[in-house]
Amino acid sequence: MLRRNAIGLIAASALWASSEAENVSKPCTNAVYLTFDTGHMGIAHFVAEVLRRQHIQVSFFAANERTQQGDGSLGDFWAPWWRERAAEGHAFGSHTWQHAVWRGDLPAERGEARFRIQPTAGPDAGKRLIWTEQQYCADIRHAATRLHEITGKPTLPLYRAPGGKTSPALLAAAKRCGYRHVGWSSAGFLGDELPSERYPNPTLLQQALKNIRPGDILLAHLGIWSRHDPWAPAVLEPLIEGLKARGLCFRTLREHPDYLHWIAQHQGAEPK
Repeated sequence: MLRRNAIGLIAASALWASSEAENVSKPCTNAVYLTFDTGHMGIAHFVAEVLRRQHIQVSFFAANERTQQGDGSLGDFWAPWWRERAAEGHAFGSHTWQHAVWRGDLPAERGEARFRIQPTAGPDAGKRLIWTEQQYCADIRHAATRLHEITGKPTLPLYRAPGGKTSPALLAAAKRCGYRHVGWSSAGFLGDELPSERYPNPTLLQQALKNIRPGDILLAHLGIWSRHDPWAPAVLEPLIEGLKARGLCFRTLREHPDYLHWIAQHQGAEPK
């Protein structure tokens, strides 16, 4: 019986991989780019099921955030989940290790940029810190390195600043150490971090289906602590199906035209 179940599982995995390969190889002239930032991970398994069922690949930006279960979103508890996503062909980028939120620029010191930073994860969570450019780069690199260690797959030379909060000086610093920032499109802000009392799921779904256009980068999270009515169980699959019905297809940031050249130049290079 165990042997039969194992054979069945292998066959099912092979069928999924075949369907996924066929989907990715199809011409895609109206691509959108669905991305997920980490969060409390409470909906991570549900998100993975939907992505498998819909045969789409997405891009994940990961920080080591506090989770409902386990030792952080990039800890040992969640490592198998990330390995499974890597096996399915999803793409990965850093979200900074400590979910380090930029709060302002400071005058450079000895020729090195400095920033006000407030981590929301780790031992310094909630503190107002002053980081040099090298400290900020090290935090980006830490998450990227951990993702590579877990998955065995190269992490994209891309990152997303927590909250999307940046300055020209911060972005320039990240570029100097090998990482380009990825934001999201205005229509691609899916609203899962907004209060559900004011922004109910049906409204967010209708708005996204109406406004999203080819080329848009879409943003969602793997769980938001403050939202009372979780977004993904109600919206994610109907959104994917609705966009497909409009003739849109899904690709990872590996294929986004704005980042192809940067990735080609920096993928596999040792970050500075």
